[in-house]
Amino acid sequence: MGRIKHLAKVREFFQKTPIVNLNSLKKILGDSQDYVYLLINKMLEHGEIKRITRSYYSIYDDPTLAVFCFKPAYLGLQNALSIHNLWEQETNVVILTTKKVRTGIRSIFGNNVLIRRVTSKFFFGFEYIKYGDFYVPVSDIEKTFLDLIYFNQPLSRETLRNICNRVDRKKLEGYLREYDSNISRKVKKMLK
Repeated sequence: MGRIKHLAKVREFFQKTPIVNLNSLKKILGDSQDYVYLLINKMLEHGEIKRITRSYYSIYDDPTLAVFCFKPAYLGLQNALSIHNLWEQETNVVILTTKKVRTGIRSIFGNNVLIRRVTSKFFFGFEYIKYGDFYVPVSDIEKTFLDLIYFNQPLSRETLRNICNRVDRKKLEGYLREYDSNISRKVKKMLK
């Protein structure tokens, strides 16, 4: 009987949070690690939950939620351009994290997700934005612009014009204090 109660408790927890990791389940259940693994595997087999990445699960199949698996992290680069409506192109999910993880492209729910590492010095300038049913961390326009330059990503004239029209120059100036003069020069040249 206790096992069924546990299953109801776990299902309820999955309903309340978009991402669940094994450690949180262990804390909730206070049960043995083996039981938690057994429960997760049964739920996976029955299609009740989906595996996002190692030790992280969800009832949703939105690859954007992977950002919560690599905390501290935010959605950035071309993905942020799309979220801020600065360009019209379809993009993959792009996650910037300070976590020491394998970078590159991963397949999550059949979609390509790009993981890039950013040093903790440059981990700032993001906000939580409603995206679909969830609030997710996304770099603001100013930080998106700086990240694109920092990672040497190409910018079309139209996208640059869109950024220039919406960028908060005062905020950008503040952010530039964290970067070396080379990035600062590039930014100022592009904004002219």
